[in-house]
Amino acid sequence: MGPGLASAVLAQARRRDSLDKRQRVLEALAALERDGQKISHAAVARTAGVPTWLTYTDGIREHIHSARNRQTRTPATPPLPGSAPNPASLRAELDLAREEIKDLRQERDRLNNALRHQLGQQLDALHAPDLASRIDELTRDNHQLADQLQQATEENTALRDHLTGLEDDLAAARTSLRRMMRTENTTTQ
Repeated sequence: MGPGLASAVLAQARRRDSLDKRQRVLEALAALERDGQKISHAAVARTAGVPTWLTYTDGIREHIHSARNRQTRTPATPPLPGSAPNPASLRAELDLAREEIKDLRQERDRLNNALRHQLGQQLDALHAPDLASRIDELTRDNHQLADQLQQATEENTALRDHLTGLEDDLAAARTSLRRMMRTENTTTQ
């Protein structure tokens, strides 16, 4: 199987999986609404077995909002006077609210991280041309300094050779001067 065919098969599998998840979300939403349970993004996601972020996508979010609006228009059976709310239903609503808060915090953190990453990339893109020109400038300076070092090394070597020659000449002149002085001293005595 070639790379083109493999990617087409993979893309088709992703589309099927996406459609399946969306269908499960719509079925879960219908079941929650039919059973008279409180509809929230977290409740729908949990019932459908999908991530919460999927319930906020286009095409799904609208159905959830519509179902919530229908739920709020349909008056709930008011509790009888003097009766306390059902503790089990209050506990369930509290659990759903906590789950939704947890999901929203995770989504917030994920979005913050994505935003930080994107801003970092934008900053890098803004400074990339400056960095390239700075690197070129530093490379030119480095080549100039390397040339100057090579030239200074060659001059240093030439000066050392010249100095050695001068020291040899000086030593020869001293030796010659000593001989002349000895010769002069021996003839004058």
